[in-house]
Amino acid sequence: MSWDRNIVIKSPAEIALMREAGRVNALALDAVRKAIAPGVTTAELDAIAEELIRSYGGEPIFKGYPGPYPYPATINASVNEELVHGIPGNRKLKEGDIISIDCGTLLNGFVGDSAFTVGVGKISAEAQRLIEVTEQALYEGIRYMRAGNRTGDVSAAIQRYVESRGFHLTREYTGHGVGRDMHEGPQVPNYGTPGRGILLRPGMTIAIEPMVLVGTARTRVRPDQWTVVSADGSLTAHFEHTVAVTKGDPMILTLP
Repeated sequence: MSWDRNIVIKSPAEIALMREAGRVNALALDAVRKAIAPGVTTAELDAIAEELIRSYGGEPIFKGYPGPYPYPATINASVNEELVHGIPGNRKLKEGDIISIDCGTLLNGFVGDSAFTVGVGKISAEAQRLIEVTEQALYEGIRYMRAGNRTGDVSAAIQRYVESRGFHLTREYTGHGVGRDMHEGPQVPNYGTPGRGILLRPGMTIAIEPMVLVGTARTRVRPDQWTVVSADGSLTAHFEHTVAVTKGDPMILTLP
């Protein structure tokens, strides 16, 4: 796909529809967050998200998404060294784990896409700091989602914040435009140069998603062909919001 050519400017009415899809997605994530505890399986979390999305008339946009084979679940459930695209299953969460939940909802023809990372019970100080830095990096990037800035301004803000705290950012996976399709233009890496990249204009809607690793920027893909893990087995975290560029402040579309 040519990212630069696949940028779709949304009208205020379309952004309102995206906000509703984002709200339902946020409710699904909130329901999952409340269920996370030692002994719970990632498949049980997946079922909670799917039931809530469908109860509002939405569809889980991840389910059946094309790849090495159609993605088989509603959420990505990525534990500890798993950065993104972890497939839910019979794995039981343990005290001290951290888990990243990514979810997408299609409602009224538009997509809401967001993610969070949280600890399971009591976690290490390093894991807590990783989560806090990753979440704040998301908001550092969102601050630059203003008309007249460029995608490189967003990317550089995320990179500055994360790397100044001693963590690493993957180069292989990025933020992206989102709208009627889950992946539109522009591509927004989590590293970059201020003043470079695509000009941000009102009506652009982008999923900003820092993906942060403790020990290395390098990743590998597990034999299931979906799950991305840190190359050295170190902890990872992931936060995401879908954000609209407006004539004023950035508008986060994936809030409950």
